[in-house]
Amino acid sequence: MDRLTSMSVFARVADLGSFTAAAKELRMSPTMIGKHIRFLEDRLGSQLINRSTRRQGLTELGRSYLDHCKHLLVEAEAGDALVEEALSAPRGKLRVATSVAFGSYSLAPALVRFRKRYPEVSVDLVLSDKIADLLEEGLDAAIRVGTLTDSSMMSRSLSPYTGVVCAAPSYLAERGTPTHPRDLVHHECLRYPGWPDARRWSFFGPEGEVHVDVESRLTINNAFGIRYAALAGAGIVLMRGELLADDIAAGRLQALLPNYTTQARARQILWPKNRKMTPKLRALIDFIVETYG
Repeated sequence: MDRLTSMSVFARVADLGSFTAAAKELRMSPTMIGKHIRFLEDRLGSQLINRSTRRQGLTELGRSYLDHCKHLLVEAEAGDALVEEALSAPRGKLRVATSVAFGSYSLAPALVRFRKRYPEVSVDLVLSDKIADLLEEGLDAAIRVGTLTDSSMMSRSLSPYTGVVCAAPSYLAERGTPTHPRDLVHHECLRYPGWPDARRWSFFGPEGEVHVDVESRLTINNAFGIRYAALAGAGIVLMRGELLADDIAAGRLQALLPNYTTQARARQILWPKNRKMTPKLRALIDFIVETYG
């Protein structure tokens, strides 16, 4: 007989209190129930159940053995579920949220590769610079910059968000080129108002950490708007390098402060803690970590 099946039968007899009740639930004959119990007892060389005409009670050894049986059965169920998930092809629809700029220039092209890898998965990409409520808005996952404070979410860390400081040659010709972060207090600095501590720009350089409170007469709540303003010569910008790379390469913007790096911000993909980890969501998380980890 299969030992795991016999353990399962034993656990149900113990919980229900009789062979008859267990036989009814498991759709076995009472005789077959008895054979499973005797198989275990013969194997162990000890009685597990005190039998009577009314109710079967566990022996002291039976009570201890029951705890181990239940633990093993739970582990076996978890193992079966793991294999079932691994063998299931990701399929269905995913709703994913992230910021407008990152979603447009980076995530959208990456999701084309994801769709080719998993053709049975469709993606609804929601772009907004407002922090989305995943549960309320029916989102499966989101990619965010900043420290996770919501205990109802699970997350995987991605590479940190790091920015580059640059400005248009026309602005630098008019206002001069800063050589130290503290020079920024004498310049127009374009800010995104949604960032925590948006006025404080932090750098690391030869003398260690440097913090500068910048001034701006123009704040824009969209990264593309800030980029176009910088191209027009409105001021100095601090933004993620990927968004500005083509402009810097073409000479439309000039990178500044080469001896300093900007402060990195944590970035992660997150999803609701109470949501079942489906094959499609697992595939997305693994792909995002592979791409941006």
